[in-house]
Amino acid sequence: MIKKVDHIGIAVKSLEQTLPFYTDILKLSLLGVEEVDSQKVKVAFLKAGETKIELLEPTTEESPIAAFIAKRGEGIHHIALGVTSIEKRIADIKEHGIRMIDDQPRLGAGGAQIAFMHPKSTAGVLFELCEKKGMKEQ
Repeated sequence: MIKKVDHIGIAVKSLEQTLPFYTDILKLSLLGVEEVDSQKVKVAFLKAGETKIELLEPTTEESPIAAFIAKRGEGIHHIALGVTSIEKRIADIKEHGIRMIDDQPRLGAGGAQIAFMHPKSTAGVLFELCEKKGMKEQ
């Protein structure tokens, strides 16, 4: 069901101020930066072995990331799990009584199909299901 930890999302106030820590000090490779207008964020992906780190900067005060930072400060926002057949995974998770934020997949960064589980159903952790093009069920 779960193929891997795809990425760890970290909420930051500024990519410009935060990226040098990851690239210059931790020596992680920057894979790219993009804006996800639907989520009102600018994201930067960094390679950390098999897993990526996704830095999330809000682009407006209405961004869910802006609200997260205002409430909790900068830090870990979510853990994304790489899956295949995301629709089947959502249905299976719901059958087990887990509340979903997204009952249907939606478009995320890098063209991935994503869906979030509600942290009230997962011991306070915001989990994201993430299906990327090319991931096939085995």
